[in-house]
Amino acid sequence: MKVQIIDINGKKIKEISTNLFEEPIREDIISKVIESEKIKEPYSPYFLAGMDRSASGNVRHTRHSWKTDRGRGMSRIPKKSFWRRGTQFSWEGAIVPSTKGGRRAHPPKGFLKIKKINKKEFKKALLSSLTYVSETNKIKEKYSSLKNKEINVKLPLIVEKKIIELKTKDFLNSLKKILGDLYSVSLQKKSIRAGKGKLRGRKYKKNAGVLFIIGKNEEKKIKGVNFVKTNELKVRDLADGGARLTIFTEEAIKDLERLNEIKNK
Repeated sequence: MKVQIIDINGKKIKEISTNLFEEPIREDIISKVIESEKIKEPYSPYFLAGMDRSASGNVRHTRHSWKTDRGRGMSRIPKKSFWRRGTQFSWEGAIVPSTKGGRRAHPPKGFLKIKKINKKEFKKALLSSLTYVSETNKIKEKYSSLKNKEINVKLPLIVEKKIIELKTKDFLNSLKKILGDLYSVSLQKKSIRAGKGKLRGRKYKKNAGVLFIIGKNEEKKIKGVNFVKTNELKVRDLADGGARLTIFTEEAIKDLERLNEIKNK
């Protein structure tokens, strides 16, 4: 597949051949890998699940003692009492794994990385997500303000490495020329959320903005633009919640091709 390289003014300067954007889109594999990359939602139950009840230690196992299980033909497991009449109790087993509503015997641990993804599957998801972000229709689905607009920009967007050397003002002017009508959704903006979410730890909300993928040896930081190096790139950066508007530097494409060649061996 031939893709064009554009300069800082948004004009085509040359074409290169690459197979990074030829993988068929597999949204099922993409979503599976994104789920495995989450760090704030560990793959484990609540650590007190099945144990948050006053059952353990309520039944005594000593002789001639009040509230004991001796002589009743009852299993010696923790029990929860539902009612009592004098020394008579209605008990039901709880807490232990063999009881109804009890804890799981050996649940997944939250501090371990349980969600494992095969190397080939991850590679397929990454290449698939690169194709995903180069589709105009998928970009429109992600950004609601673009649904009724006609996008004249040819995707994928690959820019010469000179753009990394520009200062902030020149960089934003260059971004405006490169993206054209898409510039309106390119910068991340932070705003106060409406409703009760403000009281629940999510006072602010932020739009996705543009993702700028740079080479592993390149450095750039500008407020409102998300820069990610190729060696730190994850599938969720590209395709979490839909296809993200993405720009690549020429150096980033070379790095991704090297990674692809290494994984093919």
